Amino acid sequence: MTLPTGPTAEAHADLHNFSIELPSWAFGNSGTRFKVFAQPGVPRDPFEKIADAAQVHRYTGAAPRVSLHIPWDLVDDFGALARYAEEHGVRIGAINSNVFQDDDYKLGSLTHADRAVRAKAVRHHLRCLDIMRATGSTDLKIWLADGLNYPGQDSLRARQERLAESLGEIYAALDPEHRLLLEYKFFEPAFYATDIPDWGTSLTHCLALGDRAAVVLDTGHHAPGTNIEFIVMMLLRAGRLGAFDFNSRFYADDDLMVGAADPFQLFRILHEIVSQDAHKPSSGVNFMLDQCHNIEPKIAGQIRSVLNVQEALAKALLVDADELRTAQRAGDVLGANAVLMDAFATDVRPLLADLREERGLAADPMAAFADSGYLERVVDARVGGSQAGWDA
Repeated sequence: MTLPTGPTAEAHADLHNFSIELPSWAFGNSGTRFKVFAQPGVPRDPFEKIADAAQVHRYTGAAPRVSLHIPWDLVDDFGALARYAEEHGVRIGAINSNVFQDDDYKLGSLTHADRAVRAKAVRHHLRCLDIMRATGSTDLKIWLADGLNYPGQDSLRARQERLAESLGEIYAALDPEHRLLLEYKFFEPAFYATDIPDWGTSLTHCLALGDRAAVVLDTGHHAPGTNIEFIVMMLLRAGRLGAFDFNSRFYADDDLMVGAADPFQLFRILHEIVSQDAHKPSSGVNFMLDQCHNIEPKIAGQIRSVLNVQEALAKALLVDADELRTAQRAGDVLGANAVLMDAFATDVRPLLADLREERGLAADPMAAFADSGYLERVVDARVGGSQAGWDA
């Protein structure tokens, strides 16, 4: 199987250049609010998380960055952590703030009614900027659990005013090369009103902040049935899609492996991304996995997700754009749909295997990692200490 004549070389280059950032927290113990199942060989500190993430890049060639979560990934010397990452063939990506696990933030962080609590939350983000400077990161990623469980609990309008003020303080502290990436989620843990529940709210704040503020879209942060590819299109049209977090969900924010629930949705999303050239590094969109492996092995689960994204991207690149436009302009409903369906139905795995071998990688990353013996070695080596998890 080959890509269509004409765009073949460009599509091959696109597949080669496309990269996905990995979340450090995916390599620690994770699960649901009911149970976290520990696994042997789980990292005990951020350095071991980096080492595990580097295995994903080693076998896929497509995951050269690792995103940190603060304070989960606090170390004494972030410069040393960045150098350690480089020694392992990866680098530090976005720095994610955490203002949802401190008792002071029970009623909110950047939106809290108490100015002292808001100031504390702002200081945390300024600390994240220091970590960005020490590691070479350029993206500060903010997701807030802030919201209300009950009508009348607080003023909806006042919380938005406080949020705007707090974000403004953080934005003012950015260096010229920095970006502020603002994530949204329609519910959980706030159930009546989340302070940043949708892409419109995030976009409104980003537009007010300035050109270096952009929206983060997470596929799991939408109500069932939401047309996510429409949101992708709108944010790209506005030039404000800063980051895209891949995962999969059946019900809400399930954080399952990419494409597990609806591979056709993943294809549709990537078709929109490809149609606007947003898959190219020059677009500035930071693609990342954001998923927690509750029962599946950590490293292998990340490899599988990277492969699933690559397969969906390859299929999206197979769409004949000229034929699609012709059918659309002619009002050929079935013909236009068939262009997409033909690309989606194509088995691109042989193509991707060939491309990996051209780059000196194993054709089957899952099998190559399983045969490497890495997991057995770290299980033996990582005895003692405390395994990393959601709060470490």
